[in-house]
Amino acid sequence: MLEKLNSVFLEEASDLLASLEDNLLSLEAEPDNIDLISAVFRVMHTIKGSAGMFGFDDISKFTHEIETAYDLVRSGKIKVSSRLIELTLKARDVINAMLEAADGEIPDDVRNAVESLKREFRSISGSADGSGGRKSGSGAGTEGGGKSGESVKSAKQGKSGKQGVKKTGDDEEEHINHFWIAFNPPQDFFRSGTRVILLINELAEMGRITVTSFTDSVPPLSEIDPEKCYMSWNIILSTKRSLQEVQDVFIFVDPSIVTIEPISFTIGDSRKIGEILVSHHSISAEAIEKVIKQQKKIGELLVENKVVPPQKVNAALAEQQHFKKLAEDQKIADDYKTKPISISQQSIRVNSEKLDQLIDLVGELVTFNARLSQYALEAKLPALVTLSEQSERLILSLRDTSMDMRMLPIGTMFSRFRRVVHDLASDLDKKIELVTEGAETELDKTVIEKLNDPLIHLIRNSADHGIESPDARKAAGKDVSGIIKLSASHAGAFVVVSVSDDGGGIEKKKVFEKAVSRGLIQASDVLSDSEIYNLIFQPGFSTSDKVTSVSGRGVGLDVVKKDITSLGGTVSIESEEGKGSSFILKIPLTLAIIEGMLVKVGDNVYVVPLTNIEECLEFNPEKDDEGKVCSHISARGQMLPYVDLRKWFEIEGEVPSYRQVVVVNDQDSKLGLVVDKVVGNHQTVIKPLGALYKNIQGLSGATLLGDGSVALILDVFKLSDVVKAGIK
Repeated sequence: MLEKLNSVFLEEASDLLASLEDNLLSLEAEPDNIDLISAVFRVMHTIKGSAGMFGFDDISKFTHEIETAYDLVRSGKIKVSSRLIELTLKARDVINAMLEAADGEIPDDVRNAVESLKREFRSISGSADGSGGRKSGSGAGTEGGGKSGESVKSAKQGKSGKQGVKKTGDDEEEHINHFWIAFNPPQDFFRSGTRVILLINELAEMGRITVTSFTDSVPPLSEIDPEKCYMSWNIILSTKRSLQEVQDVFIFVDPSIVTIEPISFTIGDSRKIGEILVSHHSISAEAIEKVIKQQKKIGELLVENKVVPPQKVNAALAEQQHFKKLAEDQKIADDYKTKPISISQQSIRVNSEKLDQLIDLVGELVTFNARLSQYALEAKLPALVTLSEQSERLILSLRDTSMDMRMLPIGTMFSRFRRVVHDLASDLDKKIELVTEGAETELDKTVIEKLNDPLIHLIRNSADHGIESPDARKAAGKDVSGIIKLSASHAGAFVVVSVSDDGGGIEKKKVFEKAVSRGLIQASDVLSDSEIYNLIFQPGFSTSDKVTSVSGRGVGLDVVKKDITSLGGTVSIESEEGKGSSFILKIPLTLAIIEGMLVKVGDNVYVVPLTNIEECLEFNPEKDDEGKVCSHISARGQMLPYVDLRKWFEIEGEVPSYRQVVVVNDQDSKLGLVVDKVVGNHQTVIKPLGALYKNIQGLSGATLLGDGSVALILDVFKLSDVVKAGIK
């Protein structure tokens, strides 16, 4: 049990330190932001108290020194300075190192750093009263430790002054509004094109909702007109939003069919069924009094006496439970001295290994269902076919839900790079600002983890050899502060991540000359801009005149391309001399389960990722390709390069008279894959190739088919390289 508690503390402390770094970097830009100062103080206060509670006395004593300094900053006795920010960032790293050594002895270099930083913070605290030591009357020094369950969000609340909260000392109390919404659309409501589920989803995003559906007007199935609406809804909404904002959800709906009434509710109130029904004009107070005298549950009596329809009573019960649950959540929050639990979203911490196991099990279910479907078709059992189709729908829903659980906003990774850019700017004596865009874009956690190193490579290159020195930028008429921009956006089943800078750009002439000197190309070669830029992905390629401790334009970029390619992604470059460069990464959303198209070549079955497929055409070359692996055909008035998979994989046997070509894209171009036959769609659970086969060009993995046989997954990007290289 103690080990579990320690694990919870360590995980929570790590999250707090991540938020601390973000707040410190923001505080450096806004040194007078009292909310950010309070956020830093709360992190230190929480870690100090939690560490002391779980027996990590060294961490508790160290964070107390930092907490003391920020308490003085909070009270206006010390100003935020660059020195204080730098010391706190170093302290954050030291605390992280102490957490990593929590199960063993703290290394000597960490202990030395702790003592050195303690002296620095005592000096800062002492300067507030001129004593040169710790201020004895400091509020931080006399406060008790916080609980380990303190919400991580409490450390992040100060980033904006727009939280709509009322401050009372160190605690903040959120004001919640409650609304009763009656939505009674007419039968022809759907003809306007409005979808009820979208309205309800928008309300759900505002806070906690309880929805009751009234179905008493729904006719028998044989009489239903699918274009008519037979239902109505009651919705209880608890939100921080205003009445006007709630009304705006229904801005395009006839006001006569929507009633929105504020509900007065205070934690501790007990809302009775009768009171709820009276407040919504479902019954009179006199009728309630008459029923109460019968000494039964009021809901049952109202239904028995046909005073109120059963569904109205159910709606009142749902509203009662809504506020009962709200009160319970508030009590839990008060008991643990945390922020009130967010009414719009609640989350729990789940070990990532359990999520991986869940995805593996879903993958096995997908494979099992494929076998079941195939057996049902072969056995010609209609009942079994129906069951397998129902099973497939359920498994697909389970798959999507499981995949969503693994999705994380890429901003969780972007925030780490603020510190990287801050430190690089300091080391290189440059002014660099990191700008992020699309941080809410979601990506599989496994992909995010594998993106970390490539993005650090690109950021270091941009900082060192992309962004010019302040003097050079000033001479070029630019702002002395350079910008590195990290952006992310969805593109179908892919996420596009770009690292851009407004620096000097890539010198094409210099790259070309370097490639010639290394024997990579001939001086007489004529290359496009894209081909020239791709040369810097060659191992060890660099145009830098000197090697620095940070990077060299090109150093490590071969590793970047290798890492991205291993994810099934691509890297491209856009650059303009004097204006900057962009490295554009196109990454698949997930690495576990994909939609695929089965194709057959001889007796072999392959899978082409569906997201890469443009169309399927008849393979009808104008002339014999004379045994070439790669050639061209005319497709829709254009010449389309293709690779003949039968010849590429050296598959023997008679070539059928009718063959097909699957047209796929590789981000910036199209190519054809010549196959014997297109079989159809397939839910593909990706299995890695063994060590013996992992380096075979043109394959990215394998999957199991319904009959238990193995199909290989084609790597479209590698096959595209084959075509571009002109292999014969």
